[in-house]
Amino acid sequence: MPKEAKELQKKGMLDRILDAIERAGNKLPDPITLFLGLAVIVVLISWLCSALGVSAVNPANNETVEVVNLFSVYGIQYLWSNVITNFSGFAPLGMVLVAVIGSSVAEKSGFLVALMESFLGGAKGWVVSAVVIFLGINLNIAGDAGFIILPPLAAILFMSIGRSPMLGLYVAFASVAAGFCANIMIGLSDALAYGFTEPAAQMIDPNYSASIAINWYFMIISCFILTIAGTFITEKIMVHRFPVTKEELAKYDFDEDAANVTPAQKKALGVAGIAFVIYIAIVLLLSLPIFGNPILGDENGSITASAAPFTKGIVFTVSLALMVPGIAYGVALGKYKNDKDVWADISQGFSEMGNYVFMCFFISIFTNFFSVSKLGTVLAISGANGLKAIGFTGVPLMVGLIIVACFVNLFIGSASAKWAILAPVFVPMMMLMGYDPAITQMVYRIGDSITNPLSPLFTYMPVILGYARKYDKKAGLGTVIANMIPFSVCFAIVWILQVIVWVVFNLPLGPGGGIYLANVIG
Repeated sequence: MPKEAKELQKKGMLDRILDAIERAGNKLPDPITLFLGLAVIVVLISWLCSALGVSAVNPANNETVEVVNLFSVYGIQYLWSNVITNFSGFAPLGMVLVAVIGSSVAEKSGFLVALMESFLGGAKGWVVSAVVIFLGINLNIAGDAGFIILPPLAAILFMSIGRSPMLGLYVAFASVAAGFCANIMIGLSDALAYGFTEPAAQMIDPNYSASIAINWYFMIISCFILTIAGTFITEKIMVHRFPVTKEELAKYDFDEDAANVTPAQKKALGVAGIAFVIYIAIVLLLSLPIFGNPILGDENGSITASAAPFTKGIVFTVSLALMVPGIAYGVALGKYKNDKDVWADISQGFSEMGNYVFMCFFISIFTNFFSVSKLGTVLAISGANGLKAIGFTGVPLMVGLIIVACFVNLFIGSASAKWAILAPVFVPMMMLMGYDPAITQMVYRIGDSITNPLSPLFTYMPVILGYARKYDKKAGLGTVIANMIPFSVCFAIVWILQVIVWVVFNLPLGPGGGIYLANVIG
């Protein structure tokens, strides 16, 4: 029997389905060609929809949103004159490159491997998986930094325990992306979501006021449930999809001996720890109201507000948190003899991101075309109105809201942009049916999270694809999406079951946030 046939026999039905999805997905053009083609399609659709007079009324301001024809004189002039600014202003590009500065030093100095081995050395595979998943779910406290920082770190960690770096990448990306709304702490995503929920609720009740913590209890429980579910999927489904030998690990330039912490490395880790503590102390001095308003706070003294320097610079903060101990470790261990050694490692890190930078040029064109055309806005409003017209109540209504959010998420990447459009529709609609704004916000955030890793248009999809191609040059969109499906489906099932439990037993979602308006439990 041929080797291929034997391997096929060993695979279960799920593996064969995922492999088929991967093959089909990888037959798509290169992502660069795909995004360029999609940009052209958006231009043509905008022309057609504009000619047909397609529009929708934005519930936020009752203004009619019309599709902008990009195949017009104005459209061509706009597109032609904004190509460079679209690229230079593409937010993920700057964040990724800034993060690369710190992560390159931390990785290539050997600091991360030594640190992970010192904490998780000898730990079982499932423990490492659980740690990565829990960290990924909770990293939204740092905004989008988790998409950039954790996958390459997880790849190194998985290699240190003899597993494929590809598995580490996908586990990390799935946990950060699909579990984005869950957190054991109140973060920026909570503030952004509530910022649209409150004014939408005040359309029905002008006196409505709660707090950004209205989903907190639900999210805390979600962290642990999703960690258990994600670990199960990793160990029972994903691990055997990425078999790896010592010889294969060697080709990734991974030094197996580096996973064995020597006395010299322990000493260097101590020096790195001291450097890290000093860095944190400096950040705290800049962030706490020791001498009046914090230097990194906004005009009201808040460091967590969206306009606060600390929040806006969170990726830079995290990058330095990796760079400072990484340099200290490299100097103490003797790897870094002078400044040139440090810059050489950073330069190598940047060189590995060349394909991603090139890809971002075309992604920036597509995302800008889609935004300017208003197609996403019209689609979101139409989807919300369609759900309203169906007339669902109770659990079917909650599931319907999740599905609509999932669908819209495939076309509009920004969570706040989607909620700005959908909140004025969903929140008043649900309040008139007797539901608290907290449950409406929660089910939207669930739907917004679970399809993140499945959308080719997701802002950070090129990031994980760029990381994946470091280890597998043949990796394509199909590879990523096929390996994300088990996590997204599992998280969706678990979250829907959790919502059902909360609704049936009328449990509080957070301080001042309940299921029903008449039964808000504080």
